[in-house]
Amino acid sequence: MMKMGVTEDQPIIYGINDVESVVDYLLRQFSHCDVFTFTGPLGAGKTTLIQRLLRKSGVEGVITSPTFTYVNVYKNVRGQTFYHFDCYRIHSLDDFLEAGFGEYLYQPQSWSFIEWPTVIKPLLTTRVCQVTIDYHGDGQRSLSIVTIDN
Repeated sequence: MMKMGVTEDQPIIYGINDVESVVDYLLRQFSHCDVFTFTGPLGAGKTTLIQRLLRKSGVEGVITSPTFTYVNVYKNVRGQTFYHFDCYRIHSLDDFLEAGFGEYLYQPQSWSFIEWPTVIKPLLTTRVCQVTIDYHGDGQRSLSIVTIDN
């Protein structure tokens, strides 16, 4: 059973049957966040949540992890663009910028979902939802969000 009412002090606790409710909660953050960062241990569900967010945002077709391509770009029928980054193998902010990825952030009618964002945090200064996922025991996860809006 999912406990809602997420704050920095009170994370969402959810199980596999609650993932869609978590995704719905994250979708409601689109009005004030352009960038969503996802941190947590391997296998915690970062990619799964992003894939479900993309699907619920109207992205059709195959949605894959950008582990080896660094970024996948998706569009929906409303003309909105979604960037899914995996920065696990990016070693520096300069590497990210030299690849041209900095230009993708904060584009009109777009949202960025970034796994393993630590290396590029200096670029993420406004309209950011920092999502942290962790194991909570018995097949459950905890999810907390911190919003940055300077």
